[in-house]
Amino acid sequence: MPPAPVLLVVAGVAAGLTGSMAGLASLFSYPALLAVGLPPTVANQTNTIALASASIGSIAGSRPELRGQRARVMRLLPLTVLGGVIGGALVLVTPSDTFALIVPFLVGGASLVLLRPPRPVTPGTARADGRPGPATVLGAIAIGVYSGYFGAAAGVLMLALLSRLLADTLVRVNAVKNVLLGASNAVAAVGFIVLGHVVWSAAIPLAAGLLVGNYTGPAIARRLPPRVLRVGIAVAGLVLAVVLFVDAVRG
Repeated sequence: MPPAPVLLVVAGVAAGLTGSMAGLASLFSYPALLAVGLPPTVANQTNTIALASASIGSIAGSRPELRGQRARVMRLLPLTVLGGVIGGALVLVTPSDTFALIVPFLVGGASLVLLRPPRPVTPGTARADGRPGPATVLGAIAIGVYSGYFGAAAGVLMLALLSRLLADTLVRVNAVKNVLLGASNAVAAVGFIVLGHVVWSAAIPLAAGLLVGNYTGPAIARRLPPRVLRVGIAVAGLVLAVVLFVDAVRG
């Protein structure tokens, strides 16, 4: 087995690639932290710190896809930030066993949603102009809570929500997702730094790998056919759902 820092850097690169393209960073990063001996709760907080610090890479790599989407982002950003604050607070005051058991079903359901092709839309509809309705507002806050609380595959959930709201290509929707979840992770990370337990010797090499993977991921995503990317995200999400369910049952 490679030394812990090397393992975490490699896992971070893989997590960054899958995270920036598919919202599945924790498929690699969270198990890697467990593999180097961190308890689940500590691994969760350390993972959030690494994801938040490395989200700069995914946002920078998504700049071409973010052009013209400022209004969309600003409508949804306060909702996910609010959710991140709530989720981060919940980590610090409540156990995660029950929530961890629910997570696989959320991830699996979101992955199945992504398998459905997007419905055609016309200008002026809610999805075409990107204005969130009440269900989308609640969904964005809930995913922000989930992102701040646990985070594994929050990107799958957000991508499923946004793909139903925004009439656009998957890579542009994915760019919005990168910004929203980066902000949600950031506010939760601040709480963990101040009040939680973060293992910096693990967070730093993981974040370094994530930064590289996050920056290069969008460039790879924009070269893939949308159908291939969508199906790949869904299949990876279903695999992660099974892994998380098995881990939760073994608890």
